[in-house]
Order: sequence, then structure tokens, then C-alpha cells
Amino acid sequence: MATTTLTPRARAMRSTVLMKAVMAVSGLIMVGYLLVHMYGNLMVFGGAAAFNDYAAHLRTIGEPMIPYGGVLWVVRIVLLVSVVAHIASAVVLTRRSHHATRGGKRYQSKRARALGVQRTFASFTVRWGGVTILLYVIFHLLHLTWKVINPGGAGDPYGRVVNSFQHWWMVLIYLVALVMVALHLRHGVWSGLTTLGLNTSATARRNLNVIAIAVAGVILIGFLLPPFAILLGLVK
Repeated sequence: MATTTLTPRARAMRSTVLMKAVMAVSGLIMVGYLLVHMYGNLMVFGGAAAFNDYAAHLRTIGEPMIPYGGVLWVVRIVLLVSVVAHIASAVVLTRRSHHATRGGKRYQSKRARALGVQRTFASFTVRWGGVTILLYVIFHLLHLTWKVINPGGAGDPYGRVVNSFQHWWMVLIYLVALVMVALHLRHGVWSGLTTLGLNTSATARRNLNVIAIAVAGVILIGFLLPPFAILLGLVK
């Protein structure tokens, strides 16, 4: 059926489905990036040579067929597009949801009486968690990519990481950000896979919950291991 023959309501519904799909796909792309990034961070346990070699290798992947840093720039562009698409779709869907409920509660639940609606804590914090994560990403770029913030002093990649996380307040900032990331992933992975049509039965629902919790837990623990090991003096 041609879009022009649809009623305004039908067009709006179709657009909403598209926005949810965009949010799901862009979110899963970012989850993939986080897993790869986590693997890179864990290289700090291999020592300075291993970590610095990994950081340098990111810029030489594909040489000489691909220019120096080419693959890294492709990853950055894909990630940037995914972030913008994720935020834009989230804003559109939030506004539509607010308009549809006129700011009210969609449905009541005894299970979540404290919140007044049937929602998990992860889903309840997902929007403000997203804002917190965005602010931390900016801080993270200023810290380790653009080298504007250097609490531990400048130096090679290994030195910047180790010197930075010898400060307890840097580890605390990282901890707060990662907790918000884990909560965001707990709801986001489940919601994204549901949007893509994998929530087809009670068994599938349970499996999606297990996957969402596992992904959130692995990323939380994997990212927190290096800074706490550094703070406790296990990595020097």
C-alpha cells in the first residue's frame, strides 16, 4: 500500500515502528563497540608494551591497502552516526509517548507501586541514564582522546590510563558512569531485541532477560576491573 493512501494515524504508527527499529539497531551497534572497547581496556593487565602495541595497532589495521588510521575513522563515523540516530529516535519516541499519555501514567501495577507504573528500575532510569552517559562520553574524550584533562599527566596510552586511575575521584566518576551504562544496557538490550522481533513467547522473554542481564554484567565488570586494579595497586 502506498504511503500516501494511509491515514495520518497509520503513517504515524509506521513512523513510530521505524524510529524504534532505528533505536534498536543503533543501540546494538554501540553494544558491539563497547565489547571491543572493553577488550582493549583489559589489555592493561598485559603491561605497558601490550597495551601500547594494541593502541598503535588500531591505527595501522589494513595497511598498506587502507591509509593509516583509516579503519579507526570508519569506526568513529559509524559510531557517531549511531549515537546521533539513537538520541534522535529516543527524543522523538519520548515526545510521542508523552503526548499520547498527556504526561500521565500508562498503566498501574502493584509490582512497582513505589514508581506507580509497571517498570523495572533500569527502564525507569533509561532516559536520564542516557543523558548521564552522554556527559561522561564527552568527559572521556576530553580525558583520553583529546588529552585536555590530564589528572595523571600526559604520556603514552598506558601511562595516561594508569596514572589517571590512581586518583580515587577518577575511579568514582568511572564507577557512576558504568553503573548507568549497565542499567541502560539492561533495559536497552532487551528492548532492542524485542523490537527486532525476538520476543515471541514466554521462553523467549526469559531468554532475552538473561541475555540483557549478562551483557550488562559483563560490560560493567569488564570495564571496572582495570580502574579498580590500578587504584588498589595491582597494576602499576
